[in-house]
Amino acid sequence: MTTVHEEAARRILIVSHTHRDEAIAATIEAVAALQVAGVTPVFHAEDRAEFAPHLDVSRVATLDDGVMRDELEVAIVLGGDGTILRAAELLRGSECPIVGVNLGHVGFLAEMESYDLASTIDRVLKRDYTVEERLTLEVSASLDGESIAETWALNEASVEKRRRMLEVEIGVDGLPVSSFACDGMVVATPTGSTAYAFSAGGPIVWPGVQAMLMVPIAAHALFDRPLVTGTDSVLSVRILPENVGPGVLWCDGRRRTELPAGAVVRVRQSPLSVRLARLSTAPFSDRLVKKFHLPVSGWRGNGRGGRA
Repeated sequence: MTTVHEEAARRILIVSHTHRDEAIAATIEAVAALQVAGVTPVFHAEDRAEFAPHLDVSRVATLDDGVMRDELEVAIVLGGDGTILRAAELLRGSECPIVGVNLGHVGFLAEMESYDLASTIDRVLKRDYTVEERLTLEVSASLDGESIAETWALNEASVEKRRRMLEVEIGVDGLPVSSFACDGMVVATPTGSTAYAFSAGGPIVWPGVQAMLMVPIAAHALFDRPLVTGTDSVLSVRILPENVGPGVLWCDGRRRTELPAGAVVRVRQSPLSVRLARLSTAPFSDRLVKKFHLPVSGWRGNGRGGRA
């Protein structure tokens, strides 16, 4: 029985990888810091096996084998955006927030950089963070009314060519909007607007905006501009039956589905969100400038307080 002087057992998930020495060192440091604080580190079974040569995993709990998702306080993710997307996949449907420590390149989803690891862990242990809800996409694919896939995405769902260009018809709310040949189509969230959609020429959308984006990839069409809709819309991409080759559906670059000619992909807002733990109060514009190294010094320091 817990008394007023006792605190319920704390369990914090660590998601990392062993592909880089920096990630191994950061994981060892994080595990040690949690254990010193009396908090139980939790690993997914695959990560636990991967880190067995590097630390004493007998002192690490295993997710879904003794510790359930609803028992987790927070997840500390050590890596780049790909590792954060993997954590979001592991925690799908749970209330566990994710705090990312960037060990990759851009690391747009990450909250802190690797040199902030000690202070990040300290603030997580003090529960000194806020939680931001990010909308996700519910994605379905079908052929002749038969389901091919039911999946989801945090960043984007992309319909891409396999070998030859795709002939597609795009639609909004069940009505066709246009058809053209292209290398593919990206349907993205505001979170994903700085990822694949950005590379394809789409706009950057602030995370608080409730919207979905549809961005063509190398379209052979006069009307090839990105579309932005509300989250109550249903967006569709149909691979026209006359296509010579098939296409492929990728969700967050992690979940793949083959799409034969005639297949239809429909995307809508998911009722499930991803919860990101935020330690910084800096506005999104500052994150944008920092991550993309944007040249702003010429006008921010113009004698008007450093702001536009």
